[in-house]
Parts: sequence; C-alpha cells; structure tokens
Amino acid sequence: MADITLEINGAIGELVLNRPAARNAITRAMWRDIPALLGKAANDPGIRVLVIHGGQSGVFSAGADISELGKLKDNEDEAVRFHGEMTVALGTLASFPKPVIARIEGPCIGAGMALALCCDMRFAGSTARFGITPAKLGLIYPLGDTRRLVTLIGPARAKDILLSSRLMDADEAQRMGLIEQVVPADEIIAYTLGRAQEMAGRSLFTQQAMKRMINSLSEFDPAAEAQSREIFAQCFSGKDFAEGYAAFTQKRKPDFS
Repeated sequence: MADITLEINGAIGELVLNRPAARNAITRAMWRDIPALLGKAANDPGIRVLVIHGGQSGVFSAGADISELGKLKDNEDEAVRFHGEMTVALGTLASFPKPVIARIEGPCIGAGMALALCCDMRFAGSTARFGITPAKLGLIYPLGDTRRLVTLIGPARAKDILLSSRLMDADEAQRMGLIEQVVPADEIIAYTLGRAQEMAGRSLFTQQAMKRMINSLSEFDPAAEAQSREIFAQCFSGKDFAEGYAAFTQKRKPDFS
C-alpha cells in the first residue's frame, strides 16, 4: 500500500497516512503525492467532507522523516526544492474547497502539526500529543505554517510552542486553541465520523463560500515568504542543524553552544 492514500467512505473522503512502522513520518514523496490526491477528492462530486488521519495505527504523524532531512545538509538548492514541495502540498490542503477535519491520535508533531493546521477542524483522542520541534534540530518552521499557527492561537502562545519545542497533551492543546475537541481515545474514530457525516448533510455551497471568506482574512506576503524560503534553506548548512541532527541520530541531548 502507498504511504499516503485517498479512500472513499460514502460522502467522506479519507486522506490516510500509512507509515505505521515510522509513526507516519512524512517523506518528500508523500508531500509530492498530496496535491494530486487532494485534486482527486476536490473533483469528486460524491465527496462532501475530507478527513485526514493515520489509519488504524493510533498515530497521526511524528513529523518529517528525519533521515531525509540529513540528506539536505550543506545542500541549499535541494533544501529550496524540499521547501517548495511542502509549500505546494500544504497550500493545496489549506485551500481545499470542502470541509476538512484532522482526526488526531497519538503524536502530532512538527510536519504533522503543519498538516493539522491546514485543516478546518482538529478533533483529538485523549492520548494525543502535540508539539512543533524545529528548535531541537536547529531549523525553522516555514512562514506559511507559522502564520497558520499564529492565526489559530495568537503570537504569544505560538512563541511558547516554537521557542521551547515542548510537547503538550490534548487537554492543554484544546485550552490553547490548537484543537477544537478532545474525546476519549477509544471514541475518536466514531466521533469524527459522526461530525463528518453531519457536515456532509449541510449546504456545500455555503461551506465553500464561508471557507473562502474566512481564509481571505489571513493575508499572504510574497516578499516575506521568499525571505523565509531562503532562511529555511540556509538552516541546513548551519552548525545548529549539524549538531541537532547528530544529537537526534545519536539519541542524545543537543548542545547548541
């Protein structure tokens, strides 16, 4: 089975992350596959709502595939291409015309959080864990992802998450505004399906119009995006990334001296 698939369950489309052995870590190939899968779902008149989840693994996503990030060390051109692949995938998800729900179980970290931030709603099981951890690797979170985070929870809370790289449980994530609903872990699949079916019975015209209206309130700055892309690429040639990546692979605490 492919690492990411589109499945159809009546009026519900399901974008499934399918790398359970790697805790659904997101590869570059998966980023490249996302736009086409979303295009198929957008153009299917039978799909009224999209749900993103980690299948039966009990995991949403532990983040980017760190082994692939190591290949970007001292290669800014390739890092720029990687940034572009992520940006296109996440932008396509953020602008998806139909309602999108993230069903979150287990870890939702880094790039997994970037996926969740592009969704309209985030429902989590009680054992879910959240974090954005580039400060552990000497990297930066891309501007588009940071903008979505700040829009959702405000600048001070975004700084708390990004500067500390700390993890939080589902209850704190809900209090912070990262997610909309927490339910018992053994009920999250049924709860999400019920909410998706409820939305599938509403006016798609209204839903699409309101999504466009709300999304238009978050402004996009092309100049800032270009600058962010350059900084993102430069990170992979920095001393902090060299230390952060070595610490991760050696399972030790990084020393950012």
